[in-house]
Amino acid sequence: MTGFGRGVVERDDLRVTVDVRSVNHRFLDLKLRGAALPAAIEDAIAARVRGALDRGAVAVSVHLAGRAAGLRIDTDAAERAFRVLGELAERLALPGPDLALVLAQPGVVTAGEPADSGGNSDGAEGTQAAVLAALDAALAQLDRMRQTEGSALAAELAVRLDELVAARAQIAVLAAEAPHQLARRLHERVKRLVDELGIHDARIAQEVALLADRADVTEELVRLSSHLDQARALISGDGKPVGRRLDFLVQEIGRELNTIGAKATAAEIGTAIVGAKAALEKLREQVQNVE
Repeated sequence: MTGFGRGVVERDDLRVTVDVRSVNHRFLDLKLRGAALPAAIEDAIAARVRGALDRGAVAVSVHLAGRAAGLRIDTDAAERAFRVLGELAERLALPGPDLALVLAQPGVVTAGEPADSGGNSDGAEGTQAAVLAALDAALAQLDRMRQTEGSALAAELAVRLDELVAARAQIAVLAAEAPHQLARRLHERVKRLVDELGIHDARIAQEVALLADRADVTEELVRLSSHLDQARALISGDGKPVGRRLDFLVQEIGRELNTIGAKATAAEIGTAIVGAKAALEKLREQVQNVE
């Protein structure tokens, strides 16, 4: 699911801005950007995000400002970046790089110890607390946006499930009529051969029974109904992540539709299956956006 959130925290001489962006993804894919942070803070950010989100391609950008941010410039890295960018600009007949472009290169600007920490752990802990507080505010804003999108998405999923429920009901009616249609077709086909081959009605009835048993889709319809009921319960549930379970149910619904289509002998059932699969494909696309 998509969304954006920003959190800003100011403590003493430190200002922390955290932006969180999320776009649709089948799994949780987390990327950290912005200030180069100590590993402990990056681990804490990752743990907080994974605790709040279940799916999505998530980008977390952290910006530190102020005297307490402890930002340092690696002059050697800056010189290397300037030289490489300058050579590239000369090769492409473009103007050379400016200071902003050089400072934007990875490794040029890094986060050191906060200026007021004296190198002790209290300063680092204060920075981590500020970063996590800003992250929590950003995640809360992101969640509100995703909740709005989720409500609209749930309504769309309900429409698609209603279409599948209606298709299932239509298929059930057609399947109940299938043995009678099969018997009529078989009678018509062998009518001209009855006298010649001596085939009796009892024998025809036996063949019809065998064919009808092979074409019976009662079990598939029961399982299909169960899958649809479970899917409807999930999208109207308590707001917990349901995307992966919906993924599984969509696969199972498709499996049952395929089996019914393969076993059915009536052309009308085949037509209904085509319509159901069209609705299922729309459902499948939307389910990819569900956390």
